[in-house]
Amino acid sequence: MIREYLGAAMKRARYEILSDDGTFYGEIPSFNGVYANAPQLEECRNLLEEVLEEWVLLRLSRQLPVPIVDGLDLKIQKSA
Repeated sequence: MIREYLGAAMKRARYEILSDDGTFYGEIPSFNGVYANAPQLEECRNLLEEVLEEWVLLRLSRQLPVPIVDGLDLKIQKSA
């Protein structure tokens, strides 16, 4: 399920070329602090996916909410 979640979140990514240095900047709306910057678009995508994965795992480990994406909710359920 986490792969599906990360894939759905990455589909929301937005990229732009920065005018000051020509590098690529990527971010995912609704995921505060998840962004990347690199000289090539593919490198930017890869970095963004790494940042997203680490961000999600950190938030889940601290029992903080993560956005629901395409109906996918990574909320950790307590077991009885």
